[in-house]
Amino acid sequence: MPGIDESLLEAMRLPGARGASVVDWISGLALGAVGDAPGGDAEATAAETAELARLATESGVLALTGGDDDTGEITGDGPGGPSGKEPPVQDLIITNADSYHLLRFVTTTFDSTVFVHLWLDRSEGNLALARIRLAEMADRLVLG
Repeated sequence: MPGIDESLLEAMRLPGARGASVVDWISGLALGAVGDAPGGDAEATAAETAELARLATESGVLALTGGDDDTGEITGDGPGGPSGKEPPVQDLIITNADSYHLLRFVTTTFDSTVFVHLWLDRSEGNLALARIRLAEMADRLVLG
């Protein structure tokens, strides 16, 4: 089972990969980073993508995932998901004129607040392949 460094190097082997990082979305800190970062600053990028992750997981997630029922219980794949360990959002895809940003939330046996951010060149990258491989990588990632 690969750790952070091995997982990031694996992500960089994807076609069109410009940079990758593992970020804690609560603190906004990069736990690891490799390659380039948009704007040239990996820590600033980690903080900015962490804000997006927080927005996706905390704001309006009930509307996106099915809301709650009369009992106040979360229905569908809401916070905690069916198993209680799944994040309410699996991934986010952001497209720019020249690149893709893929944020994949990492599921762990504890309350994980970590995601993997992959920056892909739009002309060289394959978004579908990257999404599949990043999901596989996030499932194998060992934190700690």
